[in-house]
Amino acid sequence: MLFGATGLIGAALLRHLLDNPAYDRIIVISRRDLAIKHPKLIQLIADLQSITKIETQLVADDVFCCLGTTRKKTPDLAAYYQVDHDYPLAAASLTKKNGASSFMLVSAIGADPRSANFYLRMKGETERDISAVGFDYLHIFRPSLLTGQRKERRGLESISEGVFTIINPFLVGRMKRYRSIPAADVAKAMDSAAQRKTKGTFIYYWNDIKNVV
Repeated sequence: MLFGATGLIGAALLRHLLDNPAYDRIIVISRRDLAIKHPKLIQLIADLQSITKIETQLVADDVFCCLGTTRKKTPDLAAYYQVDHDYPLAAASLTKKNGASSFMLVSAIGADPRSANFYLRMKGETERDISAVGFDYLHIFRPSLLTGQRKERRGLESISEGVFTIINPFLVGRMKRYRSIPAADVAKAMDSAAQRKTKGTFIYYWNDIKNVV
C-alpha cells in the first residue's frame, strides 16, 4: 500500500512496486485519480479527513508512506502538521490495525522531536509516534536534499541542487549523510528494504540508501 504516490519519491516508488514480482497488488491511497492503468493497481480516493471511511480496505502487508508537503504549499503550520504528521500516523495506525507488518517512512535528515526547528521537530515527532504503533519492521529514510524532475518549478531548490552538485564530493565521513540524493534512489531503496524481513527499526541516511540500492 502506498500513500503519497504523486510526489517526487512516491511516483518513482510506484513504478518500482508495480514492477516488483513480490507483490500481486498495489493499493494507492490518493486524493485524486492518478490516471494510471495497471492490472496490479488498485486506487482508493481519500485524504486525512476521509481515510476512516475506507478503513476496512486498508489491508496490506507492506505500507509505504511518502506523504508530505512544503511550507510554500501549506503556509498554515497547523495544516502543515496535519499533512506531515497526522496523516502518516493515521495511515500507520489503521494499516497496523488491519494486519500490516512493515512500514516504510520518508522522513528527513535532522528529524528530532526535541528540535527548536518546526520542520525537524515535526518530522521527529512523526517518527516517534509511528515507532510507537508497533510494526514488526519499520524502515525510516532520512534523505537530505532530493533531486529529480519535479512537476512544478522550485527556484530555490533548483539553485540548491546546483550547489550540492559542487559540494557533494567534499561531504565525507559523517557529513556524507548531508549529500543530495536522487529521489529515484530513495524509492528503489524503500522497495528493497521492504523485502528484508529482519525485525526492528532501521534508519537510513545517504550512504545507507546507496547501499540498499
